[in-house]
Amino acid sequence: MRTFVRRISAVVAASAAAIMAWAPNVSAQEWPTRPITLVVPFSAGGATDLAARQMTNEMSSKSRYRFVIENRTGANGNIGAALVARAAPDGYTLLFGLPGILATNRFMYATMPFAPDTAFDPVILVAKSPLVVVTAPTSSAQSVEQLIAIAKSNPEKLNFGSPGVGSQSHLMMELFQKLSATKLTHVPYRDNASMIADVMAGRIQLAPVFAPAVVSFVQDGRLRALFGTGLMRSVQLHDVPTLDESGYKGFESVAWYSVVAPAKTPTAIVQQLNADINSYLHSEAGKQQLGSLDMEPVGGSPEDLRKYIAKEVATWGPVIRDAKVGVQ
Repeated sequence: MRTFVRRISAVVAASAAAIMAWAPNVSAQEWPTRPITLVVPFSAGGATDLAARQMTNEMSSKSRYRFVIENRTGANGNIGAALVARAAPDGYTLLFGLPGILATNRFMYATMPFAPDTAFDPVILVAKSPLVVVTAPTSSAQSVEQLIAIAKSNPEKLNFGSPGVGSQSHLMMELFQKLSATKLTHVPYRDNASMIADVMAGRIQLAPVFAPAVVSFVQDGRLRALFGTGLMRSVQLHDVPTLDESGYKGFESVAWYSVVAPAKTPTAIVQQLNADINSYLHSEAGKQQLGSLDMEPVGGSPEDLRKYIAKEVATWGPVIRDAKVGVQ
């Protein structure tokens, strides 16, 4: 009798183990059976939101995917990211992740509502978007070299604007000052329109902005573009040299856009999402749609995204600490 009970127990244990091992594969094979929520942690209508909507609309039209975009704003993306960090790891809630959430906010906020390195599983690096530093056409600075020479001769006399403390524009200029041994004065704005108007009027001397906001002003001569901040030139302002080309080899300070999932999402689901988003990024539609937003499609593996985030953390941590950038 005891032998029989032991055999039955062994069979039950083996069956349970087989079911547990098999269950994630079944869910991945059947997934998705309902719409997937992609949380965009910024307002509707902006470049981040448009990129997410274009990608998900195209994927929905070509496959069984159905997406719902949910805009959750606040705390430089932390509010929307916290929602995803708490979500079930079943592939039905994803995050359109940005640098602040995954790399830089940790250095600027006293507390974070999630642990960036462990709360999410990386899926894919979608795209990068460079900034372009502009000045008034009447400015004496007509190149990077002239700008640096003027700044060194007039420490803290040149002002640069940004959309706010801790923004990509602000952090980029902190890194620029560090590498060029210059000292500028930061003037935070509430919106890009006011900042751009003040550059045109000469009330501030510099503004790092994304090309779509100023391309028409540069083309008609109301602004002068000095340099771009990506390793590749702006799609929309291709005549503007990068800082990398101007003697600061390897300089890259870009907005980047990724998809991440709650930690412990089944590997098969992550891999399927990665493959299908890669297909979109390599398609003509993907290149055209992202190019219209001055974004460079990237792609790659989940591990590529993990390594990229680690590189960004290593780059920006010292910059933020040295500049004493903090957000209340």
